[in-house]
Amino acid sequence: MTTSIGLGMPTGPSALGGLGDVDAERSEMLAGMRTGEVGMIHSWELVTAVDGPGTRMTTFFSGCPLRCLYCHNPDTLKMRDGKPVRAEDLLARIRRYRNVFKATRGGITLSGGEVLMQPAFAHRILRGAKEMGVHTALDTSGFLGRNASEEFLADVDLVLLDVKSGLPETYRRVTGRDLQPTLDFGRRLADLGIEIWLRFVQVPDLTDVDENIEPIVQYAASLSSVSRVEILPFHQMGREKWAELGLPYELGETQPPDAARTEQVREMFRAAGLTTY
Repeated sequence: MTTSIGLGMPTGPSALGGLGDVDAERSEMLAGMRTGEVGMIHSWELVTAVDGPGTRMTTFFSGCPLRCLYCHNPDTLKMRDGKPVRAEDLLARIRRYRNVFKATRGGITLSGGEVLMQPAFAHRILRGAKEMGVHTALDTSGFLGRNASEEFLADVDLVLLDVKSGLPETYRRVTGRDLQPTLDFGRRLADLGIEIWLRFVQVPDLTDVDENIEPIVQYAASLSSVSRVEILPFHQMGREKWAELGLPYELGETQPPDAARTEQVREMFRAAGLTTY
């Protein structure tokens, strides 16, 4: 089940409480974002066997500092394109699914966009979920890992860490940003004993080169809390979104990787003793 913006909250000029005055409402919204009472959200969905264990309520935050060439959610890149949602409303929705989470050993996953662009709001949701006894996960590039305080990370059970490249130059080609912050964040998570599922998107003629993958294998093997590696073959499912947004899409001619090659990449990680899917 996928649900678009809102999470039961009205949108538009009165989205945050019917103040009537647009400037006053904007001020209230900005104040709420600073304190974490309000977040900019794109959508949410209930999923099983992805985004973490069990049935997950995955919430997609708006805003991302990266510009990945293969992004399949380009409509989440700009924070202003999201809709304001109160933390209390999102937590109320999470509360409704507690029995589902308990029965399936699932929980919530905060995704994006990039969750760590809105750390105050994300932490309110994580803290509230933990108080309900709900398992929590972050799906993040780790580029903004510096935004996650020790207190923040204390409420995180699992991080789905997207390592997009093993070579700094390829990482910059893919994302427009530097690789090092992601590597630093992963090491910090391991030092804190936070479970990591490391993810790698396999893009032919871009990231799917042994010289680019081998450093990721070594990195994953060096992190004591990596319990799982997921190799995600490139697909064209987001292509139409790029067109709808009027954005240039550089990978229009790129084909998904061959299944045999994907298995070969998985074996590279398994050879390093990593449980890999």
